[in-house]
Amino acid sequence: MRLNQVTVPALDIERSVALYKTLGLKLIVKNDHYARFELPDGDATLSLELTDDVQGAANGPHVYFECDDLDARVAALKAQGVVFDADPADQRWLWREAWLTDPSGVKLCLYFAGDNRRFPPWRLTE
Repeated sequence: MRLNQVTVPALDIERSVALYKTLGLKLIVKNDHYARFELPDGDATLSLELTDDVQGAANGPHVYFECDDLDARVAALKAQGVVFDADPADQRWLWREAWLTDPSGVKLCLYFAGDNRRFPPWRLTE
């Protein structure tokens, strides 16, 4: 089994598309209520679906994008005007994370975890 896509709510498709393109995702489908992107690495996709549910958008999923060059990427995005809620910081779970919020209130995490993403020291064994 592989993850195909994650779909997140969008209150304003145009503003959301602009942010995700700035983050480096490639827009492959778009109409007035839906947009789909390919991720720069791998074969997963991310979709936006128009909603008027402000509460649901802000309380929806958190989306994590792993970046090998986290600090440089955050600096480059800031130079393009992207506002972050939290700058890159080392976490006790051995990830380095930076957080931002998309135009609909969806929380996005750019992070680097390396092997600790799948193989943390506390990983369960069979």
